[in-house]
This record gives sequence, structure tokens and C-alpha cells, in this order.
Amino acid sequence: MKIKYLIAGAGLLSAGSVLAATADNSELQQGEYLSRLGDCSACHSLPGKAPFSGGLAIESNLGTIYSTNITPDKEHGIGNYSEQQFSDAVRKGVLPDGSRLYPAMPYPDYAKISDKDMHALYTWFMQGVKPSAEAPPETSLSFPFSQRWGMRFWNWAFVSDKPFQPVGGASAEVNRGAYLVESLGHCGSCHTPRGLGMNEKALDSGDKTFLSGGSLNGWEVPSLRGLPRWTEQETVDYLATGRNDKAAVGGEMTSVVEHSTSYMSDADLKAITAYLKFLGGNPAVIASDDKAASATETRLTAAKKLTSGERLYLDNCGACHFVTGKGAPGVFPQLDGATIVNAGDPTGLIHTILAGAQQPSTAKAPSTLAMPGFASRLSDEQVAQLATFIRQGWGNKASAVNAGDVKKVRETLKH
Repeated sequence: MKIKYLIAGAGLLSAGSVLAATADNSELQQGEYLSRLGDCSACHSLPGKAPFSGGLAIESNLGTIYSTNITPDKEHGIGNYSEQQFSDAVRKGVLPDGSRLYPAMPYPDYAKISDKDMHALYTWFMQGVKPSAEAPPETSLSFPFSQRWGMRFWNWAFVSDKPFQPVGGASAEVNRGAYLVESLGHCGSCHTPRGLGMNEKALDSGDKTFLSGGSLNGWEVPSLRGLPRWTEQETVDYLATGRNDKAAVGGEMTSVVEHSTSYMSDADLKAITAYLKFLGGNPAVIASDDKAASATETRLTAAKKLTSGERLYLDNCGACHFVTGKGAPGVFPQLDGATIVNAGDPTGLIHTILAGAQQPSTAKAPSTLAMPGFASRLSDEQVAQLATFIRQGWGNKASAVNAGDVKKVRETLKH
């Protein structure tokens, strides 16, 4: 099953979405902040629609799952939910009428949200969000997946009702990060490998497969365990701005930074970083190959007797990523040693070449930097040659790409 799982963060809401508060303002502010940590907006808000009024189409090979209206509207939203019913929906995937949610809603992770945070979330959604009468499309999957009662058995097999368990012997900062990552952040939804039942193979750091990497719609999702290629500050910078001295955000993570992590407090960003650095089982770092990197740089600089891939690189990529493949710190990402470049599955790199990428505008990095897409400029064979060079130039040692690989990715692009 190929479901588009979305991860962490809800963005700032328009001023018109906030009602006159009857609860304590600090509690409402905390609830709004928690909704950002939990990525509520990313799945339940659409451009041009009222915040949290639902309707996002989550594509899977079983059909399309539509997100629901979670405004306090009493007819189309959650306005009639008691706090316990709200909690059951978020933490157990069970609606007031007893029907079951599909795990595109990351309730297996949200199960660890504390009672205090759940109360603040409920207060925010009931008193801080404007009701909307928007009625999103109904989810209607084919049999047998249309039988939501079957989720009872999926939950029994794959979901734990245990509250968050602090990491023994870890600092308070590490445990704050563990709580954020394992519960509201639901980072494991994308960064933990999934089993045959599309279940996360692990839900906390007690298992070494937790956050060890996975796959999302053909893109390889990297391991977060230890982040050995990045310093603590580079990790904080990436989460806060979508860029650091080595990399720039792409794919689904762009939305995460834009709507969630860029709004996190410095203390929470540092806590998340401390936890990720604390985790064992770090992935092997690709060994630098200075001799190979120098050879590629020399060939590109001389620009003589180049292969097709090398020529395509100079003509289309060299101005930003340079002959060194190092890019520009904080502006253009490195290609030499990059995770997306060296992934076993080249889909992410191919998609970026075809469709381009754009860094989000955030409070700490307001400039919007964009890489153009080359789908209209380069043929499948040219993209394959370019991608192959990038994956095998400098110190990179990934497999070659063929035109068939590119054709498959091109067919997924929205026109």
C-alpha cells in the first residue's frame, strides 16, 4: 500500500480564524503551538479554504483518502465532540460513532500525547478556531478496505496504548526531544521503515529500527539516527529554515519546515536535535574521496572531452553547485556526499531535476530560493545521463540511472 504520510507541523493561522477566547489566553496559545507541532494544518487545511476545514486528497493505491473538517462547526466539524471523544479520535483513531480512522491520520504516534497537551489542543480547536461549514468529499475506498471496522484488528496488531516512556538515563533536554519526536512530531511516520501491513515497525527508541529510514512515494527517506554528517547547529538550522551549510529541504519535508518546525521554539529545536544525536545505530557516513573529487573538479574545470552527463551538468547545474559539487553554504546544497544523490532509489534526485525545488520562506530565512525544473528542457535520456554523472561524480558512488527510470518519474508529475 502506497500512502502519502505527512509529517510534523501546522502553520500560522490568519487573524480571522481566531475567535474571542473564553479560556485562558496562555492555554489557547499553547494549544495553537501544539497544533503546529502536530501538523494539523498540513493535512486539514487547503489554500483558499477556511483553516482546518479539511478536503486534502491523500492518494494511495487503494483509493483516495480525504481529510476531515476539524473546525468546531457542529454539523460538518467536531463542534459536538466532548474532550474524551476528541482524545479518542486523535490518540486512538476512533470517532464518536465508533467508526475507525485510517492510519493516514498518525494516531499510532499521537497516542503518546500527554493528557495536559491533549486538553490544550481541545481547548484551542473548540475556542481558538473559527467554525467552517465546509463539507469535504467522503472517503470511499473499494472493498475490503472500505470496511473501517477492520481497522480494529489493525490497531490491535500494530498500535500501542502505552503513554510516552522517558528514555532512561537521558537528560531532560533529550527526553523533551524524545516526546516531541515520538508523539506530536510523528517523525516515525516517514522516517521509520514499514511492515507488510504498512505499520511503523517501531514507535519509540527502544527499537533500533525506529527512525532508521524508510520510503515515501518512491523517495528514500533518510535515517535520523545520530545525523552524523551534520553538527547540532546545522540540524537546528535545517529545521528552523529549511537549509544549512550542507543541504536544502525538498519533497514532503518542505511543508514540514514551512508549516511546523520553523515555528518551534529554539529550546524545542535544540531538544529534538539532542534526542536525534543521542540515538544509537548511526548510519555509516559515506567516506570522502578527495582524489575522486579532485579528478571530477579538474575535468569540469578544463571542460574538454566531457561525457554527455558532465556537459549537461556544466550547462544546467554548474552555475549554482559549482565544479566542486559543494554548492554555496546556506544557499545551494552540496551534491558531493548528499543523501538524496546517493540514495539506492534515484527517484528523489530525478524528481528534483525534473520538477525543481523551492526552499520555504521562514521567519529566520525569509528569502525564497528556487531551483528550476528541467522537465521541459531535457529528455528522459539526458536526465538519466545527468543524474548518473551526479551520482558517480566527485566522491559519490551510486548506481547509474536509465531513461526508463526517468520516464516513470516524469509520468507522476502534475501538469
